[in-house]
Amino acid sequence: MAISRDLLEILACPACKAKVELKPDGSALKCVACRRVYPIRDDIPVMLVDEATIEAETANQPEPK
Repeated sequence: MAISRDLLEILACPACKAKVELKPDGSALKCVACRRVYPIRDDIPVMLVDEATIEAETANQPEPK
């Protein structure tokens, strides 16, 4: 059972309140603003700041000025 699209629409990052997106491999939810990654365990998103990791920016994004 995967995370439903309806659930994804209402979930928000508990740290910064921004939108979260499902990672391509389906293993976690990633915040689009602060880049925190929340794991999904047994089809349940663990939306706890203490459980999150912060993902590094991808190499194809421009450097901040």
